[in-house]
Amino acid sequence: MAAVVISGKELAQVKRNEIATEVKELAKESIIPGLAVLLVGNNPASRSYVTAKARACQELGIHSILLEYPDTITEESLLSEIDRLNNDSSIHGILVQLPLPSTINEIAVIERISPSKDVDGFHPINIGRMMVGQDSFLPCTPFGIVEMVKSKKLPIEGKHVVVVGRSNIVGKPVGQLFLNENATVTYCHSRTTNLKEITRQADILVAAVGRANFITGDYIKDGAVVIDVGVNRLETGKLCGDVLFEEGMEKASYITPVPGGVGPMTITMLLYNTVQSAKKTALLSRK
Repeated sequence: MAAVVISGKELAQVKRNEIATEVKELAKESIIPGLAVLLVGNNPASRSYVTAKARACQELGIHSILLEYPDTITEESLLSEIDRLNNDSSIHGILVQLPLPSTINEIAVIERISPSKDVDGFHPINIGRMMVGQDSFLPCTPFGIVEMVKSKKLPIEGKHVVVVGRSNIVGKPVGQLFLNENATVTYCHSRTTNLKEITRQADILVAAVGRANFITGDYIKDGAVVIDVGVNRLETGKLCGDVLFEEGMEKASYITPVPGGVGPMTITMLLYNTVQSAKKTALLSRK
């Protein structure tokens, strides 16, 4: 029996409709959520991402500004721009599109964003709060992944989640979010021995390794839930994930496609975080 496909595209639209309703309610109180996106240089993939984010904001009634800088900008100048946005009351979320030029320290830039405006969920304070289960902005891709699993009412508590990949953006935080939901979590990576033996134990398998079609059917336990985070472009120009989709369909009970899976949820959770930031700011101003 073929797996059920979890459409991130469909779920993202449902979530965006909910967010749009919240934005309209906030507008009645003269509160307009604001997102600032900073783009350094002219990386085509980065430009594509920020264009998609700006379009999504426009559709939902979120105020967004795109600030573009040449790749010759100094780190000091970029940090000054962040300071300015930290103090701008019309901006509730600040996102610096990565990667940055090698002349700029990404960690210094991320840490300069006020934790209360860190809607990407990358600031060490938000990461720390997430680790101990406190209220925080959650990293958008991991947040979207957990929402996708929950959308199908699939059990997480007590299940074995195996994450293949240990990046700070996806691998590490998604494992922590599943742990916060009382799952048992195993991390695997390029140095893991007997990888197949471990992945075949997974009730929920998260593939975030960045290698096209790396996870074949023999990595997947019958009936597992498979979440494919990878976005890889083949020589043919076609996009594919880290999971060989046809083989995954035969083994899994649920699977996410590429494209149209995790990707649309990432931007949606960014918009969600921005609106939550605006609501928190409004609450604080009333006190």
